[in-house]
Amino acid sequence: MDFFNNDSYDMDQLIAVATDLGITILSAILVLVVGFWLAGFAERRLTSVFGKMQKMDVTVGNFLASLAKYVIIVFTIIALLDQFGVETTSLVAVLGAAGLAIGLALQGTLSNLAAGVMLLIFRPFKVGQFVEVGGYSGTVDSISLFVTNLDTPDNVRITIPNSSVWGSAIRNFNHHDTRRLDQVYGIAYDADIDKAMEIINNVIDADDRCMADPARLVAVTELADSSVNIVVRVWCQGSDYWALNWHLLKTVKERFDDAGIGIPFPCRTVYQVAD
Repeated sequence: MDFFNNDSYDMDQLIAVATDLGITILSAILVLVVGFWLAGFAERRLTSVFGKMQKMDVTVGNFLASLAKYVIIVFTIIALLDQFGVETTSLVAVLGAAGLAIGLALQGTLSNLAAGVMLLIFRPFKVGQFVEVGGYSGTVDSISLFVTNLDTPDNVRITIPNSSVWGSAIRNFNHHDTRRLDQVYGIAYDADIDKAMEIINNVIDADDRCMADPARLVAVTELADSSVNIVVRVWCQGSDYWALNWHLLKTVKERFDDAGIGIPFPCRTVYQVAD
């Protein structure tokens, strides 16, 4: 009789343990399913939201959505381990220490990543624009999370770490549709200033690339050592800047020559002292 009672007692214990284990496994499966579903939902939702933001770059949107997904997955795994009685406090501490060590080892890479995210969010320049960053000038070919690629006018590829780009002054020559062209013409002291300014104005009037608004400026700016300097400031479309600059320099010089207006150059007189 005691034998059957002992078997019955052992069976009750086995059923209780199996029941608890089954509940734990079912709970773990439920946590796992809900966690992975929530991770996928968060990724899809954030991708959709970021995709509708005009100032948000697609690369940054996808990166942030993926980051949110994996953060949720990590917390899901920690909750799953907690279901089986694993001490998650020490695990979190270990993961934190490992993350700190990895962060210190990859601080340069992470700095480039953070700078890349800032560049793609705030967009100080775009692909195809001519910029000057980190001491280099060129047309932006691509902006990734880690580096920015420029192509120089002589077709040389320059790859700049994003931390250097974000940490330096950025000059964007194509941000505005229009630019102001500044030139200085030096004429001889005995030349007719009014005639020279009339020639410059006539050359500007004859070129349709010169904008009437904002108004131009043609004025004497300096009485230099060997010349009277006339400053010229005229507005044009950004795409016409260099062609107009070269055209005005050439044409004004030719008109000055025709009118007999000299452009002086520095002279040096050497005296020989007799012994």
